[in-house]
Amino acid sequence: MAEHDSVVFLVDDDPSFRRSCERLLRMAGYRVESFPSAQEFLEQGLPDIPACLVTDLRMHGTNGLALQSELANAGWGIPLIFVTGHGDVATSVRAMKAGAVEFLMKPFQERELLAAVAEALRVDRARRHQGAERVALQERYNALTSRERQVMKHVVAGMLNKQIAVELNIQEKTVKFHRAHIMKKMVAGSLAALVKMAIDLEVHNKI
Repeated sequence: MAEHDSVVFLVDDDPSFRRSCERLLRMAGYRVESFPSAQEFLEQGLPDIPACLVTDLRMHGTNGLALQSELANAGWGIPLIFVTGHGDVATSVRAMKAGAVEFLMKPFQERELLAAVAEALRVDRARRHQGAERVALQERYNALTSRERQVMKHVVAGMLNKQIAVELNIQEKTVKFHRAHIMKKMVAGSLAALVKMAIDLEVHNKI
């Protein structure tokens, strides 16, 4: 089943291939936007909805791998599906290592392309969801006071309340007070959950 709040971009310099792919994807219910060159696609920009890109490996001007590199450098995390009639194992491995979802050899079965598009959109939805969760987590952390951040740092390091009190030169009951507020503000149901949040913040250099 197609997802109507998403878009499939198609970049290929072969007009007949673009038309056939457009027809197949639209019949499956997808919104499709096609371009004859990588440059025209790059000038278009990306909408803020789940998307994927189907592109040929070999094209005039910017080829598929170069396009993949440009997208990565621009911070556009759109999943790619490569289609080609001139692929090889080394090239496909390079493309997949760089994040391609699928590498299809022409001619391919229609169901193969549809399955690859469905997977690529699933990947992009998951990426967007994770990004939104990271933003929300950072906002919760930013809402902590400087003292609460100090206490949280020691809490996730495994220190006891009385140890934290000595370390910060405050009373133990004050540590308990801050700890309760930290758990509430961070929406952490357990110490383990708070530790995971701290790890996620550190991984993304937000703490």
